[in-house]
Amino acid sequence: MAITKIHPIKTTLNKAIAYICNPDKTDERLLISSYGCSAETADIEYSFTRRHAIDKGDNLGHHLIQAFDPGETTPEQAHEIGMQLAKETLGGKYEFVLTTHIDKGHIHNHIIFNSVSFVDYRKYHSNNQSYYHIRRVSDRLCKEHGLSVIIPGKDKGKSYIEHTATKAGNSYKAKLKAAVDKLIPQTSTFEELLKRLEAESYEIKRGKYISCRANGQERFTRLKTLGVDYTEEAITARIAGSPRPSRRPKQTDKRINLLIDIQNNIKAQESAGFSHWAKINNLKQAAKTMNFLTEHGITQYEQLEDKTAETLAAQDKLLSAIKSTEQQISDLGLLIKHTANYRELKPLYDRYKKSNDKEKFLRGQEGKIILFEAAAKALKQMDVKHLPNISELKKELATAKATKETLYTDYLKIKSEAKELDTVKRNVDSLLSAPTQEDKARSEERE
Repeated sequence: MAITKIHPIKTTLNKAIAYICNPDKTDERLLISSYGCSAETADIEYSFTRRHAIDKGDNLGHHLIQAFDPGETTPEQAHEIGMQLAKETLGGKYEFVLTTHIDKGHIHNHIIFNSVSFVDYRKYHSNNQSYYHIRRVSDRLCKEHGLSVIIPGKDKGKSYIEHTATKAGNSYKAKLKAAVDKLIPQTSTFEELLKRLEAESYEIKRGKYISCRANGQERFTRLKTLGVDYTEEAITARIAGSPRPSRRPKQTDKRINLLIDIQNNIKAQESAGFSHWAKINNLKQAAKTMNFLTEHGITQYEQLEDKTAETLAAQDKLLSAIKSTEQQISDLGLLIKHTANYRELKPLYDRYKKSNDKEKFLRGQEGKIILFEAAAKALKQMDVKHLPNISELKKELATAKATKETLYTDYLKIKSEAKELDTVKRNVDSLLSAPTQEDKARSEERE
C-alpha cells in the first residue's frame, strides 16, 4: 500500500533537491534517478526550461511523495514503482529527480519535478483532478507489484454538521430549498422569484452564479449547490411548468451489464427484494445480450470468440502504438531541449574555454556553463553526431502529437467495443453453463 501527497515548491528549489538526494537517506546515492536532467544540475535546468514559458506561474517545481507500508516492499522495488509513477503521470514532459529514502521505518519516494514542461513549455496544473490521477496510477502500480491497495471510503459530499442540520430540518440549505419550492408556483419569471426571496429577507448576490444568504448566515449559498433541481436553468424551467430534472424519466440504458450470479451472491441470499430485482435484471441483460448477437450477425459461439479476440488484439495494438508515440514525443522533446541549450550556450562556452582567467569568467556565468556541459553530455549519451535542425524537430514533434490524438480517439472507441464484447461473451458463458448441483438435485426431486 502506498500513500501519496503533493505540494508546490515556491522557493529554494535547490535545497529541496539537495535534501531528497542526501546520501544518508538514499543508500549513498544509489537510490537516485532523474529524467530529462541530471540530479546535480536539476535546479539550473528547471530554471532554464521555465525561462521559455509564457505563463510559468508562481511555482518552481512540485514535490510528490509516495510512502509505503513498513516491510511491504524493498528499496529497489519502491524505486522502480516511483519511476513508473513519475513517467506515467508526467507523460515524459517534465524533468524530474526521483529518490528513495530508507532512513526511516517506512520506505518512501520523493519526486521533485519541474513546474513547466520542456516539451510545450506549459505549466503543470496541480489540482484535485491531477492528484486523483496520481493516486489511481499509484494504486494500480502497487497492485501490479503485488502490494496492498487503499480502498477509499465513500465520500458523501456533505459535512457532518450539514448532514445533521439537514436531518433536523434547520440547515440554511434546507430552508433555502424550501423557500424556492414554495415560491416557484407563485412566480412567472426567475427574476420575480429572486425579488420574492429578497422580500423574505434573503440577500441576493449576482454574478456568474446566483447566491443567496439568509439573516445570520455567514456565507452565501450558490443556488446550483442545492442540487440539479435548483440551478438557474432548472428553476426557470420549473417556473415554466417543466418537471424537476431529478424526476424526469431517465433515458433508456442501452449498455449491456453482466448477469448477476444469484446463487453465489450474498446480498441476493439475504434479501428477497434484491433477489427478485436481480432475476428481472438478468432477464433484461439476457435479452440485450441476444439482441447484440442478432444485430452483429453472430450465430456461432466460435464467431463470438473470434470477434472478441480480434477486438482485444486491435486494442492492444493501438495501446502499443500510443505508448510508442508517447516515447517518440518524449525523446523529441528531450532532443529539442538539449539541442537548443547547446546551440544557445556554445558561444559562451567557447569564450570560457579560451579565457585566460577561467575562475573570473565563471563569476556570474557558472550556471550557464554547467547547463551547457549537461546538454553536451546528454547529446553524447543520445549518440547525436551532428546537431539536428530544431525547426525540423518541432515539425516532427507536432506530427507525433497529432498522431497520438488520432490513435487515442481510435483506442477509446475500440476499448468500448472490447468491453462490450467481453461482457456479452461472459453473459453467454453464464447462459450456456451447465446446471449447478443444486439444480440437478431439484430436478431429481421432481422426477
